[in-house]
Amino acid sequence: MAFDARVLILAAHDARIGQLAAGLDALGWTTVTARDVGSAEATLQDLPLEAAVIDFDSLTPDAAVRLRAAAQPRRLPIMVVGAAPDSVEGADVAMSVPPHPAQAALRLEQLGRAAIAEEEFHLRVATFGLRGISLAADPGAAAPLRILAAGVADRRFLALSNALTSAGAEVVAAPTPYTAFDYLHETLFDAAILWGTKDHTPALSIAAGMKRNTRLYHIPLMLYLRGTDEISLNELFNRGFADVASTETPEQETAERVLAMAGAHRRHLTIRRALDSVRSLDLMDASTGLFTPELFAAHLGRVAEASRVRKRPLSVCVLRVRETEPVTWARQGGWLDRAMPQIGAMVSRLVRVEDTPARLAKEVFALALPATRGEAARLAAERIAAVIGCTAFDAGPDRSPFVAEFDVGAAEMRPGESAGALLERASADLFDKTR
Repeated sequence: MAFDARVLILAAHDARIGQLAAGLDALGWTTVTARDVGSAEATLQDLPLEAAVIDFDSLTPDAAVRLRAAAQPRRLPIMVVGAAPDSVEGADVAMSVPPHPAQAALRLEQLGRAAIAEEEFHLRVATFGLRGISLAADPGAAAPLRILAAGVADRRFLALSNALTSAGAEVVAAPTPYTAFDYLHETLFDAAILWGTKDHTPALSIAAGMKRNTRLYHIPLMLYLRGTDEISLNELFNRGFADVASTETPEQETAERVLAMAGAHRRHLTIRRALDSVRSLDLMDASTGLFTPELFAAHLGRVAEASRVRKRPLSVCVLRVRETEPVTWARQGGWLDRAMPQIGAMVSRLVRVEDTPARLAKEVFALALPATRGEAARLAAERIAAVIGCTAFDAGPDRSPFVAEFDVGAAEMRPGESAGALLERASADLFDKTR
C-alpha cells in the first residue's frame, strides 16, 4: 500500500493525528507514517509523495527544512497539527487541533495544485525566455490582500478583523448577503469569511451564490462558526467551503489560515495572468492564442523531463473536431474557421492554470496535463469537449447553428518515454475503437 501513498505522516505516536490519517486514507489520500525525521526523509526520497502532515510533538526545529530538501525537486506542501501558527516556521499551514479529514484533504489539494502551478510557471519562463520573451509578475500582486468579512459583527468577528488588519490585509465588512454580493461584484477579493448565524443560512446562501458565478467560484471561503451547534462538516466542504473555524479556534490562528488561503489564491491568479499575457504574441497561434505545434513540442519536452525528475505523472490529450454533417457544411462555408477563435478561447479557459493547451492542426487541439494520471486526463478532456459541444456556432444565413463535437485521445507518460512518443500515443488513441 505504501507505493500508492500520497501523504507522509510524521508522528512519533498516533494519539493526536491517528484518526486524521485514517480519515485521509478513507478519502483516497493514502498515508504512510514515519516515526522520526530520518525515516521521513528516506520515505520522501523513495516515494513521490504529494504532501506531509507533521505532529507538533514530532516537530524538530529543522524538520520542515529537511523534509522539503528530501522531496526536492518536488515542492512539498507541509501541514503541522497541534501548534499555534506563530510557533511554527516553514509550514504552509498550522492548526492547533486536528482538522476534519475532508478539510485536510481539501487544503492539501489546494497546496499541491499551487505547487504544481508554480513549477509550471518556471518551466514556461524558461520556454519563452529562450525565445526572447520575459514572463513578468503582475504589478498588483504586491498589493495588500483583500478579505471580505460577511455577517453581523460581534466580539470574535471584530477580533479576527483586527488580527487580519494587523497582518497587513484590507478587510471589507458586509453585514448582509445583499451588501456582500454588492461588494463581490464591484471589488476583487482574495478570500471571504462568512460569519455563521445559528442556522448558518445567510452564510450558506452566499456560498451557493458564489459557486454559481464563474468569476467568484474560485475565491476561497471560510465559515466562521458562531456557536457549538452540530453541523455536518462533510456537507460544508461539499458546498465549497475551503476552511471552517470553530468557536475554540484562536482568532490569530484563524487569521493565519485565511491569509494563507488568500495568498495562494492571489498567487494563482498572478500566474494565470502572466501566462495569459502571451496569447496575443506572434509566437502563439494567430487564430486561437494557443501554443503552436512547434512551441508545444519544445515545451512538452521540458515538462516531460521535469515530470521524470520530480517523479510526477504526466498525461497528454488530443481533441479533434469530429466529422459530422453540420461540421462539413460549416467548413465549406468558412464558418468553422470563424468559430475557431471562440473554441480556442474556451479550451484555454477550461483547463487548469498548470495545463498547456495547443493547436496542433487546423481542427486538432492538444493538452499537456502535469501531475495527472491518464484516466483523469481523459475525463478532463471529455469534459472540455462536452462544454464546447453545448455551444452553438453561427453557420451562416438560412442555416441552423452548428455544434462542434470532438474525438478524444489520451495517454500517460511511460518510464523512459520521450515527449514525442507520448504525443504520438495520445494521437493514435483518437482512432482506438476498443474503448
